[in-house]
Amino acid sequence: MIDRRQALGSMGGALLATALPVPVGAAVARKAPRLRVGDTVGLVAPASALTLPWELDRAQHWIRGMGLVPKLGQHVREQNGYLAGTDAQRAEDYMAMVADPDVRGIFAVRGGWGGARILPLLDWDAIRANPKLLIGYSDTTALHLAIAARAGFPTIHGPNAASRWERESWESLWRLAFAADTPVLGGADAEQASGRAGRTIAGGTARGRLLGGNLTIFSTLMGTPWLPSFDGAVLFLEDVNEDVYRVDRMLQQLRLAGVLGKLSGIVFGQCTRCEPETQDQSGFALDDILDHHLAALGIPAFTGANIGHVTNQLAMPHGVEVELDADARTLRLLEPVVA
Repeated sequence: MIDRRQALGSMGGALLATALPVPVGAAVARKAPRLRVGDTVGLVAPASALTLPWELDRAQHWIRGMGLVPKLGQHVREQNGYLAGTDAQRAEDYMAMVADPDVRGIFAVRGGWGGARILPLLDWDAIRANPKLLIGYSDTTALHLAIAARAGFPTIHGPNAASRWERESWESLWRLAFAADTPVLGGADAEQASGRAGRTIAGGTARGRLLGGNLTIFSTLMGTPWLPSFDGAVLFLEDVNEDVYRVDRMLQQLRLAGVLGKLSGIVFGQCTRCEPETQDQSGFALDDILDHHLAALGIPAFTGANIGHVTNQLAMPHGVEVELDADARTLRLLEPVVA
């Protein structure tokens, strides 16, 4: 059995849906409370089933290593096809954590697919009245975007509970969720540490509400009432296992829907395993597609940030005001994520 001290060492040693969307720039009456050592946090599976025997053990290991007390959702071990229980069960687990006064925050154990299916089943009045910090990424993007649209309080796009919580991930989470800090994320030093070089597509600075997440999940929600306003927003995107033509198709969807034309700035993080193993001479590289869609917007834009399905991924604020510097390839928080 691994105790909390060992876990901290391995992490780097740092300590119903009728409401109208919340417009960008609107005042948010309440933010979720910051996390503190000793707090209880809920572990839920809003999407795919936990099919690996070690996933829950590892999730609880990391949570205890953060100094937190994990509380499992009642149905977190359920399996309904490829989903973690029925839609009703997954929604019930999420709402139980919202309603529980002892639960301070909520972690998704894993992503996959299924979060969008539970959005109409959630009690959005209760979520808005009891803001609790949600942490997760990939499919959890559906919940982040819906919370931004329907509840208005910030969340954190970061590793799921069963992900690998390496030093950069943990330290960025600690600064956002525990310290209520307003750090600068990204930049040349972070690129060098991660071994992933960034690239400025269009220089300059921009300010706006930071929104986004997984491109596939984002595009799935297009045309639905579960997206916030993107007027003046700074958008961040990431994805995994998508062919270049699919990234092209999804960015074109955002373009035709008018989303890209509303932004003040954009950062495309990592698209892991998206480049073909051998480049067809008649095809495009991912950078070609990003340049085609993003350079033409006339707004600050860069790519290569350590966001997405990568090691040492950054925990990213979602729904707060930030300043993007495309030349330095950084995001600076202008307000804390938590109260």
